[in-house]
Amino acid sequence: MSIPQSGGGPIEHHHQLAETLSKGCKPKDQWRIGTEHEKFGYCKDTLLPLPYDGDRSIRAVLEALRDRYDWAPVLEDNKIIGLSKGGANVSLEPGGALELSGAPLETIHQTCDEVNTHLQEVKSVSDEIGVKFIGLGAAPIWTHDQMPLMPKGRYKLMNDYMEKVGSMGTAMMRRTCTVQVNLDFGSEADMVQKLRVSLALQPVAAALFANSPFFEGQVNGHKSWRSRIWRDLDADRTGMLPFVFDEGFGFESWVQWVLDVPMYFVYRDGKYIDALGMSFRDFLKGELPALPGEKPLLSDWADHLTTVFPEARIKQFIEMRGADGGPWRRLCALPAFWVGLMYDQTALDAAWDLCKHWSAEQRDALRVAASVDGLQAKVDGINMHELAREVVAISEQGLKNRAMAGAGGLVPDETHFLNALKESIDSGMTPADELLARYHGEWNGDLSRIYGEFSY
Repeated sequence: MSIPQSGGGPIEHHHQLAETLSKGCKPKDQWRIGTEHEKFGYCKDTLLPLPYDGDRSIRAVLEALRDRYDWAPVLEDNKIIGLSKGGANVSLEPGGALELSGAPLETIHQTCDEVNTHLQEVKSVSDEIGVKFIGLGAAPIWTHDQMPLMPKGRYKLMNDYMEKVGSMGTAMMRRTCTVQVNLDFGSEADMVQKLRVSLALQPVAAALFANSPFFEGQVNGHKSWRSRIWRDLDADRTGMLPFVFDEGFGFESWVQWVLDVPMYFVYRDGKYIDALGMSFRDFLKGELPALPGEKPLLSDWADHLTTVFPEARIKQFIEMRGADGGPWRRLCALPAFWVGLMYDQTALDAAWDLCKHWSAEQRDALRVAASVDGLQAKVDGINMHELAREVVAISEQGLKNRAMAGAGGLVPDETHFLNALKESIDSGMTPADELLARYHGEWNGDLSRIYGEFSY
């Protein structure tokens, strides 16, 4: 989840809203890769989720990372709620999952080094206090009541609102984890093409990275229960956004959609002010009930942009949001998958050619089918397994075309980061399929074994 935004004066003209987004346009040599991933923490002996406070807790892990590895603390009401260093942040999801929001980096080699360093740091401090972390799309056993709500004002407000809309908002907040990548665009037209491809092909990512077939101790009938949860938490701010595919779509179209998304909060003087369900359009007129007579700052708009949760979203970059959290090596596969598609024009055009004729109904049906069946999904003659094979091949060629060498030039490009996905395509087995095979086989229905065998 995002931290409060800062900077920028009052909003004096409507065009400043779209300008905020357009400032993300960058020449290709300045395009970067920002990888984010979340993981669940638990006590090694009890297998229960970590509380915020105590000897074995989220706070203890954050303080140890701060003290041993020179991270700067991020505080709210004098409580440590995150860390920052060198353009990267470590933050807390509402239920205590730990998230790395990586620095903007040039290559997958660098982003994978960053992921490896972070996980090694976390393991070194957590092992000493009997704590482990695991990468899954959804908590496999824990109930809602077992998951603590972290001490962040934003989360308290969101929790209250989520209980009134949809049916799975609080499950999303407490019991799901994802891996995502944030990528740049060069112009408004480039943003439009990338966002359309991103939305249309998110179901492919959901299928390839499906890793949440269990929930509350049971097989749930979905390869990605995380994706299922996201489909029913708040229709105003989620989904596949068919308007993005309309002729004339651009930054202003995005602004108009976000303006109609109900607000959560306004951040002032270190406090979150309740603006649940209120209108940013009213805020622009100085008519926000929470702050009568006051008009918004650009930082308020930046905050509001972080409260929309579609399958892909734009701020001053594009976020790919369709994948389950997962095992260590797939944390590098996700950015490789999207960088190969997005950062080479030939690959991007080929990806668009694959999906540009799909209807809104087909895109949405693919999202649902990927959640349920993973690579075995089929929609209107579209075979997800074969589609994934084509998309990964396009991504691989895009990475070859980028020719970003690693290991001091010994590794010619970034294509090997796709190996985990190519193995899934060859076998037809996603992480969810592997988990189910073990559950019905050697685990003999003992789901607790997932912790010992799949933790970092």
